[in-house]
Amino acid sequence: MNAKKLLVGIMALLAIPAATAQNSPYWQQHVDYTMDVNMDVESFKYDGNQKLVYTNNSPDTLDQVFYHMYFNAFQPGSEMDMRLQSIKDPDGRMMNENGKSRIAELQPDEIGYLKASSLTQDGTELDYSLEGTVLEVKLAKPLAPGQSTTFEMDFTGQVPLQIRRSGRDNEEGISLSMSQWYPKMAEYDFEGWHADPYIAREFHGVWGDFDVKITLDKSYIVGGSGYLQNADEIGYGYQAEGVKQPKHKGKKTLTWHFKAPMVHDFMWAADPDYVHDTLKMENGPTLHFFYEDEPGLKENWKNLQEKTAQAMSFFSRNLGEYPYDQYSVIQGGDGGMEYAMSTLITGERSFESLVGVMVHELAHSWFQHILATNEAKHEWMDEGFTSFISSLCMNVIMDQGKDNPFENSYKGYFALVNSGLEEPQSTHADRYDVNYAYGIAAYSKGAVFLSQLGYVIGQEALMETLRKYYQDFKFKHPTPNDVKRTAEKVSGMQLDWYLTDWTQTTNTIDYGVKAVESTGETSEVVLERIGKMPMPMDILVIYNDGTQEIRYAPLRMMRGEKSNPYPNLSWTVMPDWPWAMPEYSFKLDRPKSEIAAIVIDPSQLMADVDRSNNLWQAEDTANKP
Repeated sequence: MNAKKLLVGIMALLAIPAATAQNSPYWQQHVDYTMDVNMDVESFKYDGNQKLVYTNNSPDTLDQVFYHMYFNAFQPGSEMDMRLQSIKDPDGRMMNENGKSRIAELQPDEIGYLKASSLTQDGTELDYSLEGTVLEVKLAKPLAPGQSTTFEMDFTGQVPLQIRRSGRDNEEGISLSMSQWYPKMAEYDFEGWHADPYIAREFHGVWGDFDVKITLDKSYIVGGSGYLQNADEIGYGYQAEGVKQPKHKGKKTLTWHFKAPMVHDFMWAADPDYVHDTLKMENGPTLHFFYEDEPGLKENWKNLQEKTAQAMSFFSRNLGEYPYDQYSVIQGGDGGMEYAMSTLITGERSFESLVGVMVHELAHSWFQHILATNEAKHEWMDEGFTSFISSLCMNVIMDQGKDNPFENSYKGYFALVNSGLEEPQSTHADRYDVNYAYGIAAYSKGAVFLSQLGYVIGQEALMETLRKYYQDFKFKHPTPNDVKRTAEKVSGMQLDWYLTDWTQTTNTIDYGVKAVESTGETSEVVLERIGKMPMPMDILVIYNDGTQEIRYAPLRMMRGEKSNPYPNLSWTVMPDWPWAMPEYSFKLDRPKSEIAAIVIDPSQLMADVDRSNNLWQAEDTANKP
């Protein structure tokens, strides 16, 4: 074979996997957990057995798997402890009154741990190694595409003193907040394994069904993920109408049997003093509430129940129907954290604060527990989108009457820009230099991503985008590109520029009115782009006689235009503004003497970092008191 034929043959072979990869359909792994756990409420130690059926839906043959063993983070010298001690602005909840790490001070009976005592694959013993919060497992038999295998593990654990999210005896006296408590299979997706160490940030999990039995002291009331299968036997507010509370005579423990279908996590909480209330929504799930039996809490927690129903209806109406028949709001944890079909929130708050934390965590049922993004890599997609929709919800159900419900998100983003600490939103959640930059990027800048997208494509198109995004990607692991492509399909615009600049850079938006020049009976307006990030322009022109009009300059790289968002004003679509051109000018068919003011972005939904140059006023108008 000559050299030319050999080269052609090699290129043909190289092209085959590339073509296959480009045409690969979406896939995701699947797990089914069956767990039986015994909790000693005196020592806070527990042991369990886990059978995990793992289905490899990937195109790859796997020869290893990884488990998250989260409770090992709560030990002196752990990665979480070291990160807490080295970061410039550590989380105050994790520090003592002297500013020292609470993890570093844990005694042997206060630490958390999670250990495997045996592990088999289809009955064959496996070699494994515990590396901090990750269990590395070598398979006895490689798992080919399309195959399933069963892992069985015996494990032991100790619940740490409550420091971050999980733990025992939180500051409000809740005995057990059991999140991230079990050996959890790490996710494997198109990017490979996501076996991140636990450093108190975010999570990523495999979709599947959970069948969990929890045995503990009979006086404890349990709430959390899943549907209780033995409700009439347990009682404590779960039993059917007309069934009396069982007395449990002669028993020291009860076994609570829960099933949670198609979730990617399982949380439970328990306390002997919980009040358990339920509210059956007319067109929605049954809501469960667990809170301490204290006079100072009852009024707020009773009033919270109708607000939860209102929020559930708001999200279902604006995003898509909540797909489960149950949701639980549970006092516990260290602030607020979302879990499958449930949340843990601290309860000793003002009523508005209590509603606010409930609304935010409930919204996470859509943006994380149904639309399951990889929070470690794209934390702004769950925290930011949740902040966006919860701000809208609070404005409605709490009658806040805000013209811009996202005002605080914009303020947070502007403060971050001015601080000089901003990093791209594509930064891994664990890698931010300071917690402040992470928090604003995830929550505030993430919320502005959506509110500003509404400025770009129009508000109706934005809400249609969110509904389509939900329908197309529920029970999947969507990525930033999926949001962008959904918005493109709804709006007909090209939006890669928006996703790139906003999330992968720290480029800022800064436009200004540079000049308004007289040209006889007409006038010329000159705008300038000062920041690097491109945007389309809405320009409000106000005349001395009180009339107003909107001039719209689409961004050329959008390859489209939005509809008039100001139905009561004249709307003129002008030629596109190419981003590379630092200036843009247009003519008005009236003399400068008749112009009172010109305003860039009257909605203030564009995150322009310097709005002082967004307004031009005629001299006589500007000088008026």
